[in-house]
Amino acid sequence: MRETKQKKIVVFASGSGTNTENIIKYFQNSPESRVVAVFSNRRSAGVLKKAYDLNVKALHFDRDSLYHSNELLYVLQDIEPDLIVLAGFLWIFPENILQRFPDKVVNIHPALLPKYGGKGMYGDKVHKAIIENKEKESGITIHYVNERYDEGEIVFQKKIIIEEHDTPESLATKIHDLEYAHFPKVIEELLQEKISE
Repeated sequence: MRETKQKKIVVFASGSGTNTENIIKYFQNSPESRVVAVFSNRRSAGVLKKAYDLNVKALHFDRDSLYHSNELLYVLQDIEPDLIVLAGFLWIFPENILQRFPDKVVNIHPALLPKYGGKGMYGDKVHKAIIENKEKESGITIHYVNERYDEGEIVFQKKIIIEEHDTPESLATKIHDLEYAHFPKVIEELLQEKISE
């Protein structure tokens, strides 16, 4: 039987990195896949320390290296990731990287797209809008990334019912639990599909 090479995951994140940490730990003992690098656009982002503490390469970059040069593209080409995962990454992803890695960039959004998506709709802002609009349900969406915020092909959605007593804070906790439970598994399934292609 042909031995399959371990699949490489690269994560982009802007914040504290709880999702990233969860993904790294999920794949730590996997013979099939592992997180090989974490990139952040914020030098002080907690995600970089979390990655470093888990022995994963942690890299900071600025706007110029992402948008105005091919610097970051060349770094990614050297790594050759099988999947690029955006886990709370707040900048729009550049076209040159999307073209070089077609159908290999996925994002998680803390609402049921196409509702509550688009520029400026992230994190607590999403939960606040959902509670204010008295929505009956929310959830998570995992989708492929294209050149527009939150408009790529949807891969996976999971819904939860919003209770009358829910606040933006309690909804955020429920959504985080969904993310932790489902995001690594969906990443794993996407990589397995790529193995069988």
